[in-house]
Amino acid sequence: MTDVEDKTSEGSETQPVRKQSAFLKRISYRISTALIVYFVIAYLFVPLLWKGYSDRHPELDSSPRITKTGDGHPGDPLNVALIGSRTEVEVIMAAANWYPADALGFRSDIKIAADTVLKRTYDKAPVSSLYLFGRKEDLAFEQPVGEDPSKRHHVRFWKYDKADEQGRTIWLGSATYDARVGLSHTTGQITHHIAGDVDVERDHVMQDLESTDMLQSSKLIPDFHTELEGRNGGGDKWHTDRSLFVGEISKE
Repeated sequence: MTDVEDKTSEGSETQPVRKQSAFLKRISYRISTALIVYFVIAYLFVPLLWKGYSDRHPELDSSPRITKTGDGHPGDPLNVALIGSRTEVEVIMAAANWYPADALGFRSDIKIAADTVLKRTYDKAPVSSLYLFGRKEDLAFEQPVGEDPSKRHHVRFWKYDKADEQGRTIWLGSATYDARVGLSHTTGQITHHIAGDVDVERDHVMQDLESTDMLQSSKLIPDFHTELEGRNGGGDKWHTDRSLFVGEISKE
């Protein structure tokens, strides 16, 4: 009787363990399935749908003063411009305490995710790609805010195919302030959400550059934009007074 009782006892003890193990496997399977479905919808299906919609509605991108995302969304508005060589732009941005952004990649993505969770500063965190003239930004810079990488100043520049009257290179840029990290309102992807008043960030860039005493001239061009407001690729609202800041860098 003792042997039978022992076996019965062992069996009754292993049953809850097996049930718990099976339950955990089911939960793990459901979580994994949900994550796969989320990534397929947010990063593949929805962008394809939006691209098709955008292609059928060219008025969504009627202004050349608005950038585009890689999947056809209207992006951030242009609000700054610099005149000078690539080296001159890089030098003045460094003097103004702006850091060149790291390239996008698995390692940088993991680092910014970890730093965001742990509230560690990341001076050269990568920025997502936006497109102008059919190509992504040529230069990107950022400026951290405290030790929270979810908040930062950042600006992208594209080389314009036309030079100024003196034959100097023109760089058109889009400066915005990342206020927080969250899910895109349009695709559900993880993204930075920008502050709506893009003129504040434009003026911040202007003040930083003017403080270097390396600008030959600086001015605001009124009525550059035809629209006062819009939404970017993440669905964030933005508004502007329509002016474009233009800074001409002193020649080396």
